[in-house]
Amino acid sequence: MFGFGKSKKKQGAGNTPESAGGTVAPEQITEQEINELGIETPEPLPSGAVALTEKESAEDKSQGAAESESKKGFFQRIKKGLGKTRSGFATGLGNLLLGEKEIDDEVMEEIEMLLVMADVGVDATRTIIDTLGQKVGRRELTSSRALYKALQEELYGLLAPVEVPLEIDESKSPYVILMVGVNGVGKTTTIGKLAKRFKAEGKSVMLAAGDTFRAAAVEQLQVWGERNDVAVVAQSTGSDSASVIFDALQAAKARGVDVLIADTAGRLHTKTNLMDELSKVTRVMAKLDQEAPHEVMLVIDAGTGQNALNQVKSFDETTGVTGITLTKLDGTAKGGIIFALANQFKIPIRFIGVGEQVDDMRPFEAREFVDALFSESD
Repeated sequence: MFGFGKSKKKQGAGNTPESAGGTVAPEQITEQEINELGIETPEPLPSGAVALTEKESAEDKSQGAAESESKKGFFQRIKKGLGKTRSGFATGLGNLLLGEKEIDDEVMEEIEMLLVMADVGVDATRTIIDTLGQKVGRRELTSSRALYKALQEELYGLLAPVEVPLEIDESKSPYVILMVGVNGVGKTTTIGKLAKRFKAEGKSVMLAAGDTFRAAAVEQLQVWGERNDVAVVAQSTGSDSASVIFDALQAAKARGVDVLIADTAGRLHTKTNLMDELSKVTRVMAKLDQEAPHEVMLVIDAGTGQNALNQVKSFDETTGVTGITLTKLDGTAKGGIIFALANQFKIPIRFIGVGEQVDDMRPFEAREFVDALFSESD
């Protein structure tokens, strides 16, 4: 099963000797020698400069500590948000591999089952199991604990290529983000959170209420606009979505807005006529800006499981998806779908959501995600 081969062991680097020797006191240079050598002595710092430098240093340290604390706080939220996935997947793997078990076919089959049950996907699971099996066959992995660590690295390897943050190109004015997805995935809420993020970065933002189908969708977006002090371009329910977004793009250009985020109605990826409407939206945008939209962000509910793969395929064929936001990871045991998405499509995962609060949506970081998933402490 594992394709045993010849062992190739890497030699570890040797120990580096410590440098020896004590501290040598520097020779004193007289003022006469300084003058003869033409060395310029620096002027004394103006009064208060030293104190200012110390203050700036303290502020830098304080800011760094705050950022570190914020990062630590979000790690805890990810870990908590992934609780359901951790309990069924990571905990199961830990129970299986953190003892001194012999690595055999039965152990590998149990790993395979846990991966599939967590919605990692058949293709991704097969790739992982084959790679680990080959390492076991070459005797690169000789203990179950080593196998446990190797599995984490394989999972990280799947996610690392899709850790591509969303960068707003300032040469595009406005930078247009088209939000797409099926019903109930949290598109409008995600838009509100993005608007807050961009505003905090000092960017001007406008929202386009392109979801003219769902009752109260326009009002919901307007609430987010008021909350973030962001203009919302909207028409009445039942209006043409492409027309609303066209008007918004015109207004954003006229006002010199940095970022335009366009909402669209949730639609089942199986409804061809509704998917064709998205194509119309992109065609209408092109009349004002041939490069718009600059980002097509597909919002996916993590609880969808393997059906998420069909959603990505359909929306990508229609609009050309350039980024994914994975929401509601805190409400499902199917968080492993992120590995299946990364393995099959290689589309950047821009953000993940692990809760309802604004700060519960953050840029995706592969290492942080895997570490949180396999964290042994609560």
